[in-house]
Amino acid sequence: MELKGARVLVTGGSRGIGAALASAYADAAASVVVAARSEDDLRQVAERIGGAAHVADLSDPDVVDGLIEAVEAAHGPIDVLVNNAGIETVDPVATVDPDSVRAAARVNLEAPMVLTRRVLPGMLERNRGAVVFMSSLAGTAGFPGMGPYCATKAGLNNFAASLRIELKGTPVSTTLVAPGPVDTRMWDAVESASPSVQRTNSRFQKLQLIPKTTPERLARRVVAATASGRRHVRHPRRLALNFWLGESPRRLTEWLLTGVRIDPLDRVA
Repeated sequence: MELKGARVLVTGGSRGIGAALASAYADAAASVVVAARSEDDLRQVAERIGGAAHVADLSDPDVVDGLIEAVEAAHGPIDVLVNNAGIETVDPVATVDPDSVRAAARVNLEAPMVLTRRVLPGMLERNRGAVVFMSSLAGTAGFPGMGPYCATKAGLNNFAASLRIELKGTPVSTTLVAPGPVDTRMWDAVESASPSVQRTNSRFQKLQLIPKTTPERLARRVVAATASGRRHVRHPRRLALNFWLGESPRRLTEWLLTGVRIDPLDRVA
């Protein structure tokens, strides 16, 4: 889709990948709204890119329910929704804080699903739109010490796959982003996590399977994918087998549904 003049909402836009995404979309001449709970950082990002800031805590269901309506009332219709906000967990299931489990489920999975539900009818009515989901390499398999995080990202992968089938034949596209290590505070938390997580990380590093990328490089690839309607952005490419093994059942479902008419606005009669 044409990004020049498009209105883009980036959640988790106050730092890391979200801030880099906001800058990259602004560089593509889009009008960017960043949303996050860190007000000071958020406003600094908005000022730097010439965009707008909307303070929102996506762990609060009431805030999530009203976010799309609030942003569109203040800034106009959203053309691109970038579901980037996320929370990592880095402790074994038997020791992880239950509140962290709930927060990860709400921010990583529930919020993107609800925000997508809220924004889609308008996009379909305007015959224009794109939805971007920030998943993870962790969504392709289980990794020790990251159970809740892996679960939420795997759920996001299947949600995006279902949505892609529903939107086939419409002008609204989806892009699923699945990065491995990105040089951010979140990855710093992984590298300083429990010994089990560190040993897992060390094994994959010794095998040279998880090269680190920068938020800026990833963001440029995501923006290019949004513009072209590309359905996936994956990193690192050397783990393509991991991605494709996870993707194959979804592609099979798409193939089995060839010729079946799907209405994205269908309801029970």
